[in-house]
Amino acid sequence: MSDVHNNHERSRFELVEQGHTAFAEYTVEGDVITFTHTVVPSALQGMGVGSRLIHGALTEVRSRGLKVRAQCTFVAAYLAKHPEWQDLKV
Repeated sequence: MSDVHNNHERSRFELVEQGHTAFAEYTVEGDVITFTHTVVPSALQGMGVGSRLIHGALTEVRSRGLKVRAQCTFVAAYLAKHPEWQDLKV
């Protein structure tokens, strides 16, 4: 999922598709990353862009040894559907 970019300046993971940017905003406190809001532009909805975005974000989160708090309902739903990420939950 190398097309997912961590925009540290804006505290969000981004995925550009067809000229539109989907993003998942976060905060980091200690070793916990809290996903606060995910936006998938209407032009990209229903194409799996949100899932690709979160998969890429969680891949980086795991590599950094962080734990995840999902305040964002999209991220919470993604985690609930994908047991392979359960070890990241706070």
